[in-house]
Amino acid sequence: MYFNYDHLNFLYEPFPIGLAKPLMDKDTYRQFVDNWPDKKMFKSMPQLGNKFSLSQKFNSDEYHEFIKSNPLWRDFHSWIKSDDFVDGVMDALKSKNIDLGHKNRTMMQRVRKRTKNLVKGSLAPTGTKLKARFEFQMMPANGGHILPHTDTPQKIVTLVVSMMQPGEWDPAWGGATDLNMPKDITQSFNYLNRYDSFENMDVLNSFEFTENQAVIFVKTFNSWHSVQPMQAKGTTAMRKTLIINIEKPKGIVL
Repeated sequence: MYFNYDHLNFLYEPFPIGLAKPLMDKDTYRQFVDNWPDKKMFKSMPQLGNKFSLSQKFNSDEYHEFIKSNPLWRDFHSWIKSDDFVDGVMDALKSKNIDLGHKNRTMMQRVRKRTKNLVKGSLAPTGTKLKARFEFQMMPANGGHILPHTDTPQKIVTLVVSMMQPGEWDPAWGGATDLNMPKDITQSFNYLNRYDSFENMDVLNSFEFTENQAVIFVKTFNSWHSVQPMQAKGTTAMRKTLIINIEKPKGIVL
């Protein structure tokens, strides 16, 4: 268990979004920050704003090689892929009156389902089982941003975990996660996740970018969020975050 949700607090309008801080004990958090991957491994993603990504989807060979070669991240990767991680997040949400209908399974139930699939000649996982993955993400403090969007229909829950050394980030640079609402109310429904411009959005609330925290939110038809262009000058500093997604199996949209 790496994460602590004891201090998790939520807002409920216009969609469920909350903050868990502190997320980890100090020593564990510092180990993850100290073992952040090198920038040369990341892929530029200009179509989404001004950010860099390293994940099982983007630069996947480098991603898997880094995970494999780093014991800290290798163990963390195994935990994120486990039922325990998904169950823990869903239980934390449920404690805040956000019940997404997820049912925790005991080890015996998992074994029985696996055996049943084998008898049927299938190695496929349970049809509606949720899965998790994570992405290393960076944005330059000088102009980095993510355009307003609501996330793809496949996603259920997202955790945005801040990663920084003490004193590494100046709050004056920006970097907050903003909650958005389209100025034109007819554009508020965005289940399929089109991107929009900052000019078309109002900012309803913001979660400041600070160390050892996770912004946690539920994907909805109107879960508009963004990171506005950051304002640092003369620095190579990066806004580093670990993006963790809990998702539906492929092929299941609604």
